[in-house]
Amino acid sequence: MTDPYNTAPAHTPASFLNDAMVTTALELPGQRIVRNLGLVRGITVRSRSVVGNFFGGLQTIFGGNITIYTQLCEQARHETYRDMLQHARQLGANAVIAVRYDATELMPGLTEVLCYGTAVVVEPSAG
Repeated sequence: MTDPYNTAPAHTPASFLNDAMVTTALELPGQRIVRNLGLVRGITVRSRSVVGNFFGGLQTIFGGNITIYTQLCEQARHETYRDMLQHARQLGANAVIAVRYDATELMPGLTEVLCYGTAVVVEPSAG
């Protein structure tokens, strides 16, 4: 399957950037960092709809997981992760280390979600 977000030419390291090459750790086992390409990020700003707030409010009455908000958060995280990978590919990275998520409420009902990490070029370590 072709990745529509992979904008790097097929012969560059970025063509090999996939989920297995993304980590929250500071290194990838069996890989040696040969070049640091810098910070990469994906960002989205989300608001809750009136309908979403209504159904979310109903779910709070019964307690438990508020699934409408869980889905909204998961979608925002997916978008920012995808955008971060696209940014890394544009720089020629084949891995992203030290990945983190952050969220900030800009105003009531409006949230910024950020996914960021360090784009690197890695190669298999000898030995």
